[in-house]
Amino acid sequence: QVQLVESGGGSVQAGGSLRLSCAASGYTYSVICMGWFRQAPGKEREGVAVIDRYGFSSYAESVKGRFTISQDNAKNTLYLQMNSLKPEDTSMYYCAARSSSGCYLNPAVVFRSWGQGTQVTVSS
Repeated sequence: QVQLVESGGGSVQAGGSLRLSCAASGYTYSVICMGWFRQAPGKEREGVAVIDRYGFSSYAESVKGRFTISQDNAKNTLYLQMNSLKPEDTSMYYCAARSSSGCYLNPAVVFRSWGQGTQVTVSS
């Protein structure tokens, strides 16, 4: 089992930046893929970005060119650099990990380990 703890959320004005972190512990050697997801009140959870153990990543269209996912394997930490933030980016952001093959932003790709979330609020 993998435990995940997010940090780095906060409140910023539109156009600002934030960097989220996700510290992983436990059976991290088994992780194939990690990702960031978000869910706003009254909305469905959506995938933001994923990255596999080799560093290949993919992004939701809504964040391409603004967000960057990265990982530090030595520190077992996942990051999400968010630039040019928009009010519509306001959401609870969750880190997730997967130990089965496949690393895509697709509802069929199920992530078994989840963090508690960190709130990001962007004001206009």
